Amino acid sequence: MLDFKDVIPQMPFILEGLKVTLSIVVVSLFLGFILGILLTLCKISVFKPLIWLADFYTSIFRGTPLVLQLLIIYFGLPQLLGFQIDQYWAAVAAFSLNSAAYVSEIIRAGINAIDKGQKEAAVALGIPYAKMMKDLLLPQAFKNISPALVNETITLTKESAIVTVIGLGDVMRRAYQAGAVTYNYLEPLIFAGLIYYVIVLVLTFVGKSVERKLKSND
Repeated sequence: MLDFKDVIPQMPFILEGLKVTLSIVVVSLFLGFILGILLTLCKISVFKPLIWLADFYTSIFRGTPLVLQLLIIYFGLPQLLGFQIDQYWAAVAAFSLNSAAYVSEIIRAGINAIDKGQKEAAVALGIPYAKMMKDLLLPQAFKNISPALVNETITLTKESAIVTVIGLGDVMRRAYQAGAVTYNYLEPLIFAGLIYYVIVLVLTFVGKSVERKLKSND
């Protein structure tokens, strides 16, 4: 039988972890987005070493578990650097680097979906490459890929729960700690699951609203 009476006093404690969860997601998405754009520019360049480097980066971060990347950064890098990395920034680094790999593929797909004639016309008119990307291609690409970016945000939000393995006090970690107090783990974990579920519902609603608005502007 589920009994939430012992969990109710622990709910504010668990909800405190929401600040950590959301902070990690927002900062990681921002940094991952910036790095993702840079990777995309490398992937669509004519300089082959840049293409190979960007593709290799993507294959590494898409081909290995995110939790492994987090553990390497938090536990492995200090062996090389000689100092301990803060839990929060280790998580941000892992999620940013991982997200950048996926975002770069999303943006590249968005650019490739644009009519090649537009790029050819811009080149024929002598428009500088940087200006062409900033004013012509990237705005159209972002419009095309907004649903995919929302999905990446949702995925990163759910995956952020793995920071519990390095002891960072997010929602999941605090739910586990609340369970340790009462020796009933199911109820606090269910409550944590509801928190993540509500976040995903909100993100899904926002994503669909943005998508409808973009379509109405076509």
